[in-house]
Amino acid sequence: MQLNGKVAVVTGAGRGLGQAYAKALAAAGAAVVVNDLDVELAEETVRAIQDAGGSAVAEGSAIGSTEAADALVAKAVEEFGRLDVMVTNAGVLRDRTLLKMADEDFDLVVETHLRGTFTCGRAAGKQFKEQGGNGRLILIGSPAGQRASFGQTGYTASKAGIVGLVRTWAAELERSGTTVNAVIPVALTRMVATIPGMAELVEMADRGEQLPADVRASGLGTPDDVAGLVVFLASDEAAGVTGQAISAGGDRIAIWSHPTEVAVEVREGGWSADALAEAFPTTFAPRLQPFKPDTVPGQPEGK
Repeated sequence: MQLNGKVAVVTGAGRGLGQAYAKALAAAGAAVVVNDLDVELAEETVRAIQDAGGSAVAEGSAIGSTEAADALVAKAVEEFGRLDVMVTNAGVLRDRTLLKMADEDFDLVVETHLRGTFTCGRAAGKQFKEQGGNGRLILIGSPAGQRASFGQTGYTASKAGIVGLVRTWAAELERSGTTVNAVIPVALTRMVATIPGMAELVEMADRGEQLPADVRASGLGTPDDVAGLVVFLASDEAAGVTGQAISAGGDRIAIWSHPTEVAVEVREGGWSADALAEAFPTTFAPRLQPFKPDTVPGQPEGK
């Protein structure tokens, strides 16, 4: 897979998944703007890319504001002359259950994940249009946005919203040849280590040890296992792939379905509460949808 001549921005790329995406894009030939709130971490990623023969520069904006997004795109254009790929990976966690969630914690998570995706996507989309289209928006989602994730009110709301943006933006930008997709990563990172039973696996991954085959087959692996999907979606070979939410982890790739009606009934005159009470147990109750995640080793998400 070759990305020679392409320019990419990866937000939150100082460590973990973002760093893996930036390194993989650079290894495929793209020039990369490495963003992180901690600019020293961004510079470490840049040095690693350069030491491997790649091209990259660091950028230290806090993702969320329009000004930060515009600065990121401007950095790409100033340093490399254009922008072809925007990977919106930056995020924070402030885990609290609903009744314990403070306004400021909720707002920070939504500001970084959801608003940051919006501002970066808009800034990149404008640059793509100026260049004639054919850009790549790769928005990073999470299993937490697809299924229940206990104690992550702000995070799940943001990640579910990001997949909603994918569908709308894919429709809006289709004519210009720009694709928009969500990557749903599942990986062993430092944040997963806090989940009961995951610390040992995270330590194995950090030491570079081979993970058990059943763990990898279940969809749980390292950040590098997700990076190949990002590179593919950034490439010309993925020109026909848009509007999708694609999960990657370990040895597993999966395409998530979009919401669809699963039970429909029409009643002349409409549905009163009494009519619903009569019909619900037999007509609708059997089609109620599961909302909790499957209890498999690959379920804990990697952001």
